[in-house]
Amino acid sequence: MRIYMDACCLNRPFDDLSQERIKLESEAILSILSRCQSRRWSLVGSPVIDLELGKITNVEKLKKVRMLYTVKNEILPVDLNATQRANEFQQYGIKTVDSLHLAVAEFGGVDIFLTTDDNFLKITKRIQIKIKAENPVTWFMEVLKNEH
Repeated sequence: MRIYMDACCLNRPFDDLSQERIKLESEAILSILSRCQSRRWSLVGSPVIDLELGKITNVEKLKKVRMLYTVKNEILPVDLNATQRANEFQQYGIKTVDSLHLAVAEFGGVDIFLTTDDNFLKITKRIQIKIKAENPVTWFMEVLKNEH
């Protein structure tokens, strides 16, 4: 299982955990990353994630997020095909960085693209993409259901 998590997923465990939704998403993300760390699954990264992480101004949070991201064992390139596909996604209202995440993941042929961004997910449900995009809680619950 090859998994692409955007930067909002990697940041989630360090957000305000007093909010139920954030706590649930954090737990799902950490469980998924644990499976990646044990090599049951594979976390796939990209230069787009590195770019976004570079914008974190809180040094302590940045260290923690980068530590989570060390679980990755593959980096997908941002090539001309991905850039052109990202431009197509932007025509549907997807933000520039999000469109690059999605295009890189799509060209990389990942099994699942995970994000906690509701608006982004809403758009991905309306357009044609070659990979599945989902919230980490929803996806992980489905995986657990199918395992038993």
